[in-house]
Amino acid sequence: MAILKSRAYTGIRERLWNTDVKLFASESWSVSWPMTLIMFFEFLTGLTDIYIAGRVGKEIQASYGFIIQVYFVLIIVGNALTVGSVSVISRLFTGDTRNGLTEAIYSTLILSVVAGCALGCAGIFLTGSIVHLVNIPLELKPLATPLGRIYAAGLLFHYILIQTNGILRACKKVKSSLKTMAFVSFCNIGLAFFLVFETSLGYRGIALATAISVCAGSLVNIYKVWSLMDGTKRFSRAIAKSVVSIGWPSGLTQALWQAQTMALFLILGSLPGKGIEILAALSAGLRIESAIFLPAFAFNMANAVIVGNLLGATRKNEAFRGGVVTAFLGVPIVAFLTLVVIFNARFIAPFLSHNDIVVAETVRYLYIAMLSEPFMAWAVILGGGLMGAGDTRSVMVSIGVSLWFVRVPLCYAFVGIFGFGVTSVWWTMNLSQFVMACLITMRYFDKKWLTLEPVD
Repeated sequence: MAILKSRAYTGIRERLWNTDVKLFASESWSVSWPMTLIMFFEFLTGLTDIYIAGRVGKEIQASYGFIIQVYFVLIIVGNALTVGSVSVISRLFTGDTRNGLTEAIYSTLILSVVAGCALGCAGIFLTGSIVHLVNIPLELKPLATPLGRIYAAGLLFHYILIQTNGILRACKKVKSSLKTMAFVSFCNIGLAFFLVFETSLGYRGIALATAISVCAGSLVNIYKVWSLMDGTKRFSRAIAKSVVSIGWPSGLTQALWQAQTMALFLILGSLPGKGIEILAALSAGLRIESAIFLPAFAFNMANAVIVGNLLGATRKNEAFRGGVVTAFLGVPIVAFLTLVVIFNARFIAPFLSHNDIVVAETVRYLYIAMLSEPFMAWAVILGGGLMGAGDTRSVMVSIGVSLWFVRVPLCYAFVGIFGFGVTSVWWTMNLSQFVMACLITMRYFDKKWLTLEPVD
């Protein structure tokens, strides 16, 4: 009798688990597929930019690759505030009053406007000094400075666009965000071709196209978000404090990531002989690799919303399982795309450059760097669940250790001290991805993050 009861109980648990898995998979997919398309549109825009830069010349392509890393550093604060706002707003959306939700949305918008204005002005005035100080080839410096200043001029609108997309995502209106980003992408691509090849702006049109398109997109999203605020619109210091508290580790994580990318540019730029070609290859390789990131980061952001919504409804066990199911959905997709890129690398690379050396180095980068993509996907998606719960500090530590205690020191040692070639850098990047996956997995499965209460 005891055995029969045990089997019956096990059967019930399995049926409930299977039901949960189906529900989580459905919920995850409903958020992930629009996010994947949003990421695709952003990828398409970036790919077009690097293609246009390559058409103009390898020096322009290398300059664009460097300055876009500087630009990503400038938008770190905007992304960090969005991570914090998604964690807070996704909980309030399922577990609080309309006034609380309105205060959260309004407060995060104010934070984004202030930060965007401050850093945009800083970027305009400091880009020239930054380019002058860094160790990139001299012929690239006069080309990079105008690009950086134009990108900085549009930073405020990019901040608003990023924040409003996060708000729509947290309020289960990701399809509305998708429509905006489709418009922004096509606007950016069309303007880039027109401004670069049909006006006297030349390569500077790449940056101006981005500034104009994000401005238009931000205005569209403000109109959409305003309709969500049906309570009292007022700035809440408590909510702002929660958003900043959750967001700053994410911002530091992004800073560490962008800084290591710039460090790699500097390390590779010191290689004798083919420095410019290798930098151009890394720029092209990162753009191609970003296609693999599309579903990974889409599921990352979906996981943040799903976990946040479930925790807001006080469903902690479901939040944990939902995060795991989302990861198991995303990793096979990334693995499939990885194989597609590996088997077609020799056909894809020439699309981004007509220089034979750049193409060859890009192909070699893809053959090696692609091997760690499934580990990256697992870490990124589980990390999204942790961030949705407000546990951004553990993600920061895991990524920081893998980058600055593994990747950068070893790359510098192999190239700068031992004199190894560029291949050693690509393999070291793989090792750091594996370390990051292990650290984030250990944190997720200890379940301590389920007890965090980021919303006061």
